Amino acid sequence: MDADRRWLVDLVRSKRRLLAITGAGISAESGIPTYRGITGLYASDDGAQIMRDLSADSLARRPAQVWTRIQQMADRCRPARPNPAHLALALCERWMESVTIFTQNVDGLHRAAGSRDVVELHGNLFRQRCDACGHRVELDRTAATEPRACPSCEHEMRFDVVLFGELLPERATERLRRQLTTSVDVCLVVGTTGAFPYVVGLAQQAAATGAVLVEINLEDTPLSPYCARAIRGKAGEVLAPVLELAF
Repeated sequence: MDADRRWLVDLVRSKRRLLAITGAGISAESGIPTYRGITGLYASDDGAQIMRDLSADSLARRPAQVWTRIQQMADRCRPARPNPAHLALALCERWMESVTIFTQNVDGLHRAAGSRDVVELHGNLFRQRCDACGHRVELDRTAATEPRACPSCEHEMRFDVVLFGELLPERATERLRRQLTTSVDVCLVVGTTGAFPYVVGLAQQAAATGAVLVEINLEDTPLSPYCARAIRGKAGEVLAPVLELAF
């Protein structure tokens, strides 16, 4: 184990309140392609079209096309299972006073791993919501993602994910505000490119409260200069052995 990983073991042992900010990179080891970067979904030949299809404008003009894209994403995520990184963060709850996860991912793998305090900033592919009354329905991961009527008001439900051009869910942003007023000892930023400005801002604010900011990623990101340590490697290969030794 190298010096950076040994340093992280000692850091986690000495802290009680953990905040993890996770992106697509943490789920790559579960077989889910990332969205950005050289090999990302949005960098593919039809990446620009995918982004247009997954937009609020497309939902208003071509809802069937958006459903098709959502179904494709759900089909890609459906067979995936939590990997050692998801499981390691979930197990932290046994030894730490608080573990909160803010994830950009819509695959639901943090919850599947057993993490209880998860804020899904971009929603969840395996959940639908009613924009008329606010009712939400959790879906079976093995079932097809299809439109359905709201059981409360019969309005047609939609997938509970944030499209390009939509605001983040109000309850998620409110939770963000509350969390940033709470003391956090260590903030792990795992597998995110930092492409969204709010991710960089969230990490900076966590550090401003006194949290030690640590990045775990394969490459440098806009967050790297703000971190106490930037550890290079796959999320599972870093987190699983580090947290096993720490606890």
